Amino acid sequence: MMLLADILSSTLLFAIPLLLVALGGMCSERSGIINIALEGVMIIGALISCLILGQLNNAYQTACKMLEAGEGLSGWWALVYRLIHDAPQLAVFAAILAAALAGVLYSLLLAFASINLMADQTIGGTALNMLAPAFAVVLTWAIQGQGNTTILIPNWTRITVESSGAVYGAGFGQSVQAFFEKFLFKSMYLTTPIAIVLLIAVSVLIYKTRLGLRLRACGEHPQAADSVGINVYKMRYIGVCISGFLAGIGGLAFTVAAGSGFQSTVAGYGFLALAVMIFGNWKPLSILGASLFFAFFKIIGSYSSSIPFLPSFEGVKSSEYIYLMLPYLVTMILLVLTSKKSRAPKAEGIPYDKSTR
Repeated sequence: MMLLADILSSTLLFAIPLLLVALGGMCSERSGIINIALEGVMIIGALISCLILGQLNNAYQTACKMLEAGEGLSGWWALVYRLIHDAPQLAVFAAILAAALAGVLYSLLLAFASINLMADQTIGGTALNMLAPAFAVVLTWAIQGQGNTTILIPNWTRITVESSGAVYGAGFGQSVQAFFEKFLFKSMYLTTPIAIVLLIAVSVLIYKTRLGLRLRACGEHPQAADSVGINVYKMRYIGVCISGFLAGIGGLAFTVAAGSGFQSTVAGYGFLALAVMIFGNWKPLSILGASLFFAFFKIIGSYSSSIPFLPSFEGVKSSEYIYLMLPYLVTMILLVLTSKKSRAPKAEGIPYDKSTR
């Protein structure tokens, strides 16, 4: 039962970045822009937010040492100490906002190249994907010193039973209470509830608002949208900015899920999110299901040695990597099987030119 709680908790944890980034890619492509740069946007969002968390943690530790030495705290030191000591999730929320803003700013490079310059969107996105990890390494070394690439995530970023004040499993046995504790709070971060809120918000935006209707129109038939007075360029900028907003948060969500700190990479999650978006047929609820599906196979690969009914492949060299390939193998197989049924926005990837109406 505890193993099941571990698997479910980890599946949810790793599904969150896939969900956020795939929703971001959906918003961009619904407006007509293919955002191949999701991987790079994730890296930039994770970089900025982790730097903020790291600097806040350093300041907090310094403030604690000052208190231990009998020194009084005032100004910046008092503010940081109170923030981390009394409301650490407020600091995490600030880092999430920073990740979102960084993602928006970085995605504007793609928007400008694709919309104003009418450049090839795939090549532009690939260039941004190559730039992001290099920039992350240079900036990290400049702040932490050459060779210090990893930015550690502070322990206080995690939501625990004590910090949340949650009451669960009331009236049930100890085993059920332990199950709920492990499932909900083993790896709970603020990115999880925020992702759920953003999923609902994006679903409402796309299907229930005038802005969402205009976004979809620009991705399906921009000439027709322009003929009724919709600014196609503006709508596509909005779509790409929403994409950057969500992917930036997704970068931080992946970093806290990985647990080893930020290392100038997101391990290909941006490209996996593109596969999730296609498998989810550019629909929010389908993307949610696809995110959970792919995350489940990733966790099965990680927990394969603890699951008794799975083959052990004894005698096979480097057999531990067989199950680690599962999410990527499943991705390729499902894309092959479902590609004919996928219906992408008709005008995605096609630069819009008013003179061609």
